[in-house]
Amino acid sequence: MNILILGDVYGRPGRTILKKELPQIISEYQIDFTIVNGENASGGNGLTSKNAKELLNLPIDVITMGNHVWQQKELLETIDNFSQIIRPLNYPEPCPGKGYAVFSCELNNQTTKKICVVNLSGQIFMPSLNCPFNAMLPIMEELKESADLILIDFHAEATSEKIAFGYFMDGYATAVYGTHTHVQTADERILQGGTAYITDIGMTGPLDGVIGVDKQIIIDSMLTKRPNRFVTATGAVQINGIVLEIDEIENKVSKITRLYKTYETTT
Repeated sequence: MNILILGDVYGRPGRTILKKELPQIISEYQIDFTIVNGENASGGNGLTSKNAKELLNLPIDVITMGNHVWQQKELLETIDNFSQIIRPLNYPEPCPGKGYAVFSCELNNQTTKKICVVNLSGQIFMPSLNCPFNAMLPIMEELKESADLILIDFHAEATSEKIAFGYFMDGYATAVYGTHTHVQTADERILQGGTAYITDIGMTGPLDGVIGVDKQIIIDSMLTKRPNRFVTATGAVQINGIVLEIDEIENKVSKITRLYKTYETTT
């Protein structure tokens, strides 16, 4: 089976290019299950209920989030209405939403795989949440018993923290993939224990901006040291992510492939 995981969808350009190109990508790579990170899908800041529905009307099975999960405050009230949205597990409880869930994926050979998707937020240069390493420990046995595959979106800034978490989960998780920086890394590999790993899968949205924002706004801020209102960049767009090829007997990743596609415009 093949699993598609796409990096942070940024604003209208990201949503628009997915509407246009996602069906073709799914066909091209013979995808059985699709996950996207949606924490920047509404104007680059969080996710509205309207935009969540828009994404879930596409062939998307799960939306993971990150440090901007509550930027659109309505999601505090509505997240529990969306069984497909996963927020970082390591928010202190009580907290709306859930940090992991198990989904059923029916394959063409009429077998069903149980896929657990976990979302965690890092601690270094990030909002202060509970330790993501310790957050996993109490649920590891439960997840192993309830799922065939365990996929972890580790939403973090520091590459060192992401790499350490990958090794921490090696031999346990099916895959650990990083999100948040919007810059795709070239270190995809399968670790010694069999866990597929990449430090960051990149972003889906504006190509000619600074991680999604109009580049001149960011340059001006760097020059003047004064804050500016962020505006989503326009023009060329990209779709970044990974494709995981799964050995259906061993329930392990046999191949991890980076996906990097660019398009002239979303219109």
